[in-house]
Amino acid sequence: MSIEKVRAYFREQGMEDRVIEFPVSSATVALAAEALHCEPGHIAKTLSFHLGDRVLLVVAAGDVKIDNGKYKAAFGQKAKMLAFEEAEPLIGHGVGGVCPFAVNDGVEVYLDESLKRFEMVYPACGSANSAIGLTIPELEKYSGSLGWVDVCKPMV
Repeated sequence: MSIEKVRAYFREQGMEDRVIEFPVSSATVALAAEALHCEPGHIAKTLSFHLGDRVLLVVAAGDVKIDNGKYKAAFGQKAKMLAFEEAEPLIGHGVGGVCPFAVNDGVEVYLDESLKRFEMVYPACGSANSAIGLTIPELEKYSGSLGWVDVCKPMV
């Protein structure tokens, strides 16, 4: 179970006690925001993409969506999301629990600029009913991010 991989990862960091498991689903931004009693923007959703033969994750605020033009400018190709059934084998986490922690080797992680307006964000922890509260510097450190990108736009 991938939440156990994430728990083990945070145990190594001395932070396992910060992983939250909910008695309800947090598999979508709306459900996670409801479970955490916060605004959707504070949910750090992890979007997964094919980039040629590479797999990359973009962690973004919950109240934005991918801007195809910005994505292509940043990565040189049109955004092509992973199919539902590809998530777990390629990333190590299934849909609803995809996060940037304890991912498969070779998965590239980027953080979207949309997160920088918050002091604390809540990414999932490998299951459809989990999260962890992290400051932006903590997210940078523990996500293994390769850097910041600007590939999102507000939802309208």
